[in-house]
Amino acid sequence: MNVKTFALTLWDLLKPLEPEVSAKKQIKKPSKSRPIQAKYDAIVLKMKETYGFRIRKWRSSMSGCAWELKDKEGNLYRMLESPYPKGPMSCAIFLHEVGHHAIGFHTYKPRCLEEYYAWEWSLAAMKANDINITANVLKRRDDSLQYALSKALRRGLKRVPVELEPFIPSQYRVTS
Repeated sequence: MNVKTFALTLWDLLKPLEPEVSAKKQIKKPSKSRPIQAKYDAIVLKMKETYGFRIRKWRSSMSGCAWELKDKEGNLYRMLESPYPKGPMSCAIFLHEVGHHAIGFHTYKPRCLEEYYAWEWSLAAMKANDINITANVLKRRDDSLQYALSKALRRGLKRVPVELEPFIPSQYRVTS
């Protein structure tokens, strides 16, 4: 064995393995889209055009966030994160976040009342777009409003708005 053969052998060991090309390439066929998905897609486009917000991120979890940013020149940027609507629950959460932009931030005081009106807007938008409002969606709304009201009470809310009285958490209820 000479030096040249030895060097080639070492370099051959360092070369990355080339993937073998299979004769049959597997082509993934897109899954059949459900007819309802076209309706959800149309809702997303319509809401983006109407309220002028930008989707920062589609979340994989069933939670959302809406906010506004102002730059030094005073330009307002509306942002949103939520799950992409694929069913009644994710659609309700998406529309709830859009509702914050639709009704306007800081329109209602206290903050828990803003949450209430964002949920009402969301359910009205679902009804207007003929999306099924399931029992789970209503339970999610109730739980969300109870949580928001509970947080406000912990932070010192003195008077519960009339709209939120049905959502007073059990630990704060006064029995007579």
